[in-house]
Amino acid sequence: MPSAQDLPQLVGTEVGVSRWFQIDQDRIDAFAKLTEDEQFIHVDPDMAKHTPFGGTIAHGFLTLSLGSAMSYDAVKALDGVVMGVNYGFDRLRFLAPVRAGKRVRGRFVLKNAENKGSDGGVTRWLLTHEITVEIEGENKPALIADWLSMQMVRDQI
Repeated sequence: MPSAQDLPQLVGTEVGVSRWFQIDQDRIDAFAKLTEDEQFIHVDPDMAKHTPFGGTIAHGFLTLSLGSAMSYDAVKALDGVVMGVNYGFDRLRFLAPVRAGKRVRGRFVLKNAENKGSDGGVTRWLLTHEITVEIEGENKPALIADWLSMQMVRDQI
């Protein structure tokens, strides 16, 4: 596990790559039902085959939502971390559709690490990771985002 003191040296480097995640029709259908976004390009293979996509595609937000699992795979927790919370996105672009049956994975680069101060023996670190979600066998990624998280790290004595 890296320590908070390691963060400045890690900025600008790739900190990890996740495993591959299968995006099959069952996963797409479950996401559609949960989010009430059942547009035909996601859930109707017969209609979707007549679109420029040639079949059903994953929701962009489905692909994005896998970022948490990808992060758990790829980004090591800081030594002494008490908890981390999602802080949002500075930039998010959906660049290519993920067709049903494809696999995706996340590649993480630490872009910035900002010490936001200490309180009660815990220092808050605002981390920005660029996540690129690759589609297996394709040149263009599904998405690229600057993802912010706030990490609460126990102060070292």
